[in-house]
Amino acid sequence: MKQVIRTESYRDDLDDIEAFIAKDNPSAALEMWFLIDDQVEKLADSKFPRRPGRVPGTMELVAHENYIVILEEDLLTVTVLNFVNARQQWPMREKS
Repeated sequence: MKQVIRTESYRDDLDDIEAFIAKDNPSAALEMWFLIDDQVEKLADSKFPRRPGRVPGTMELVAHENYIVILEEDLLTVTVLNFVNARQQWPMREKS
């Protein structure tokens, strides 16, 4: 089993989405927080599904139809960087 490391930016993103959802539905917000973070914890198992990331060197976990978790992984650890809304342009494109 790998160690799962949650970065501060991931924790901030998770708290932000919980606060956003809680404006309309506090119980749904808490459920979403746990749904996403429970799946992140399962990344300790190398067999738990993830896909190659759109940014070189990253992997992605589709934690919910609306949210994608961005992570880096090596033989011993999974580092959870942040997560984005599935509708969001990811990665951000450079302006020309």
